[in-house]
Amino acid sequence: MSSLRSFVRREPVLVIAALAAVLSCCFVPPDRGYISYFDWRTLALLYCLMTIVNGLRQAGLFAHLAHSLCARSVSLRRIGVLLVLLCFFSSMLITNDVALLTFVPFAVVVMGMAHHQKELLYVVVLQTVAANLGSMLTPVGNPQNLYLYSFYELSLGDFLKVTFPVWGLALLLLLLAGLVLRPEPLELFLGEAPGMDQRAVAVHLALFAVCLLVVLRLLAWYWMLAILAAVLLAVDRKLLLKADFMLLLTFVAFFVFSGNLARIPALAQAIRALMAGREYQLSLLASQVISNVPAALLLSGFTEHARALLLGVNIGGLGTPIASLASLISLKLYTHAEHADVGRFLLVFSLMNLLFLLLLSAFATVFVM
Repeated sequence: MSSLRSFVRREPVLVIAALAAVLSCCFVPPDRGYISYFDWRTLALLYCLMTIVNGLRQAGLFAHLAHSLCARSVSLRRIGVLLVLLCFFSSMLITNDVALLTFVPFAVVVMGMAHHQKELLYVVVLQTVAANLGSMLTPVGNPQNLYLYSFYELSLGDFLKVTFPVWGLALLLLLLAGLVLRPEPLELFLGEAPGMDQRAVAVHLALFAVCLLVVLRLLAWYWMLAILAAVLLAVDRKLLLKADFMLLLTFVAFFVFSGNLARIPALAQAIRALMAGREYQLSLLASQVISNVPAALLLSGFTEHARALLLGVNIGGLGTPIASLASLISLKLYTHAEHADVGRFLLVFSLMNLLFLLLLSAFATVFVM
């Protein structure tokens, strides 16, 4: 029982998704139609990207990059803004959760060495906002983008037309928020840059390029899987088992649940009627309660308005700590820092998220949708 409780605490979204899927099976018994529920291309891309990013982290690329950039900063403001921008720009390619897992611990170390633990709280909050908003630009930036890009068969140009304006404003707001940090000089010695396996980095960057060919629909997803498997079996077969399989299972469960809902005529009609003209508002609100990835998976089957849904689940990653589950990573990592003040962190986090949500939502409503 203790193991079960531990699993539920560790994977609450998966547990809820699995229970919802099982319950929906009572109304739509399993049949051949279930096969059509699954977006195999999204699942394959998600698995490959997670595996490749794990390989790049293991090869030391991100630690080397962060160390090299921060070693050149000479003031509190510059190093704080740089730590935030590392999350913002890297999340476009390595996803928001990986960006936070990589650069929040680095921020804890750097700010601790500079004896600025108080400013660490503000920097980590901005890093969280930056990762959630930076990742919205590209189809590979976060799971909901990858899914919606595939589900609605968007072109890269159409996708960027929706995300780029909000992404650009988010960057400007983050730079302005960074001005709160004082420009006082720092004496910081980070030591030698950590080692980096250049051969492994080259291999994984080549595999990442293969994934981009699939994103651009220039290569079939099954060829990508075959290439990844062949290369890693020869280079580092252990990486094949280091992806977040719980996230993949969460997708599978939500595919079953949303697919079954669509096959219950009265319920599907009611959801479509509720969403009509309110796709952005409902997806943003749903993200606050169940987080933005499940919101995208559940609501996509009941609307053709990809633009509003894409904006809703991305801007909806702001707000509550569970609006984007990546935010919980920051909270967990911050709690392990010296002199961590969790209550103040949640207060600053909530205020900053609310401010960004209101500004970006107003901008998106007027200029993008």
